Amino acid sequence: MSEITRKQLERLKRGADEILVASDFEKKIASGKKLRIKAGFDPTAPDLHLGHTVLINKLKQFQDAGHHILFLIGDFTGMIGDPTGKSTTRPPLTKEDVVENAKSYAEQVFKILDPEKTEVVFNSEWMSKFNAADLIQLAAKHTVARMLERDDFNKRFTGGQSIAIHEFLYPLIQGYDSVALKSDVELGGTDQKFNLLVGRQLQEAYGQAPQVVMTMPILEGLDGVQKMSKSLGNYIGINEDPAEMFGKIMSISDDLMWRYFELLSFKELGEINAWQESCEKGIENPKNIKIRLALELVERFSNAEKATAAHQEFESRFKHGKLPENIKKVTIRSEAGLMIANALKESGLTSSTSESYRMIKQGAVRIGGDKVVDKQQTLKQGNEYLVQVGKRKFARITIS
Repeated sequence: MSEITRKQLERLKRGADEILVASDFEKKIASGKKLRIKAGFDPTAPDLHLGHTVLINKLKQFQDAGHHILFLIGDFTGMIGDPTGKSTTRPPLTKEDVVENAKSYAEQVFKILDPEKTEVVFNSEWMSKFNAADLIQLAAKHTVARMLERDDFNKRFTGGQSIAIHEFLYPLIQGYDSVALKSDVELGGTDQKFNLLVGRQLQEAYGQAPQVVMTMPILEGLDGVQKMSKSLGNYIGINEDPAEMFGKIMSISDDLMWRYFELLSFKELGEINAWQESCEKGIENPKNIKIRLALELVERFSNAEKATAAHQEFESRFKHGKLPENIKKVTIRSEAGLMIANALKESGLTSSTSESYRMIKQGAVRIGGDKVVDKQQTLKQGNEYLVQVGKRKFARITIS
């Protein structure tokens, strides 16, 4: 194996949780062939966060190595609803939801991938042509026993909870995507391992060489415990305001910073390891290293100028206690006034009233500099309030 191939393998394996089968992967890379690299995304939400980009970053690394990228938007499977990790049957998306979210996905991924070198595909292109006979033939290539090996299906079955027939079809259709695209390598989260292996099995059943499966870790959110999720409020959206993104990255723990570097940064591992060693020896302040991470990520999703401005605003706000220069102004109509939890949601300072209550309970909400202790506190009509959530979110809210 040449030194160039060895380095390419090292770079492509970086951060991967598991590669099945590793020897097949090494042979494919060593062959020098331009591989077809597939990753599928169900357009279940319009906005991507950094957790989603773990896979997209890996696609970028394959793209930079000269391989062909297949960015699959599961518009057909999205209308079924992925049952992975679900304790109950998941409601499917409407066609309108899928179309709208798919547009948003395509726009966002090109902040990382080169649009000229990325093939965006939709699995409705082939699945919409399937008739009943085709679907039955596909279903005949898998067994119920194999389906029940999947942990979430097994738990629901043994627990007496219902499993709809269409949920069994989901991994089959996702697997057939690999057949339709003739993929050499498929990427997915660790929670998608079963579905990815179905793709490998179906390729063999259809007479194709089986794809290599590469699973990537699920990125922890800002709390460092639960996976990054918008519903949990521990996420960093890639379309967020640069200053907001910068501040969120600076809020993660020093230990979590290294995990983010490994999975999100494009810096070489040798350089990152040197920084970590320097911090452990007390030579370097971890905060300075974290600034490098924040600058890199904000620049990737905005630009260098905005990254520098976000850094300056962060230093100004936290070193000198200054308010941000441009605090958004929000006017909310309510003749009877508005409870603070609802005002936070309506102004966009929180994503839901439940998150508002959680932030109030944590002592993270202030009005005019005073901490909010009463979740029933009401903002009165005709007044303007300077409201702060956490260290980074501000708004001037007027109740009219």
